[in-house]
Amino acid sequence: MSRIGKKSVSLPQGVKVLLERPFVRISGPKGNLSQKLDGGVTLAVEQDQVWVKPPDDPKKGKALQGLTRTLIANMVKGVSQGFERVLEINGVGYRVELQGNALNFNLGYSHPIRFALPEGVKAEVERQNRLTLRGVDKHLLGLTAAKIRSLRPPEPYGGKGIKYAEEVIRRKAGKTAAA
Repeated sequence: MSRIGKKSVSLPQGVKVLLERPFVRISGPKGNLSQKLDGGVTLAVEQDQVWVKPPDDPKKGKALQGLTRTLIANMVKGVSQGFERVLEINGVGYRVELQGNALNFNLGYSHPIRFALPEGVKAEVERQNRLTLRGVDKHLLGLTAAKIRSLRPPEPYGGKGIKYAEEVIRRKAGKTAAA
C-alpha cells in the first residue's frame, strides 16, 4: 500500500465532492475543479473524509492510489484556500505591467512581450518587478509561472531575468583580466 494513499483527505467547511464516473468534481468557496480518475481507482466519501481505494493490480495500484490521493488533496486545498506563486524580475529596465487579462513585459529585448493569462489565473503586480499569480488549479498555476519564467530565465553572471521568489540563483564569477 502507498503510505500517502492510505491517508484520507479531510474536507473543510463548504467543500463538496461529487463522484461522476470517471470524473470527480470538487466545489468550494474559491471555485470548481474536476479531474478524471484513471486505472480503476475508486473513491469513498464518508462524512468529511475522502478515501482512495487502490485498483486490483498490486504493482500499479500503489502508485495510482498515492497519485490520486495527492491530486484530490490539491484540488480540495485549491477550492478552499487557493494557490499562489510569486515571481521577481531583476534587471535594469526590466518590468511588467498588468493590462486587463494580459501582462506586458519589458525584458531587455527590442520589443515588449505580451503574455495572455489563461482562464482561472489572476495576477497582481507590485512595484513593477514583483508579480503574484493566484489560482485554484495548482497544475495550471505552476505551468503559467514556468512559461512566464521561460520568457527570460535568470542568468548566473549578472542575475538578470525572471525568477521565483524563493529560488536562489547560483552566481558565477566573470572573467578576470590577466595581470
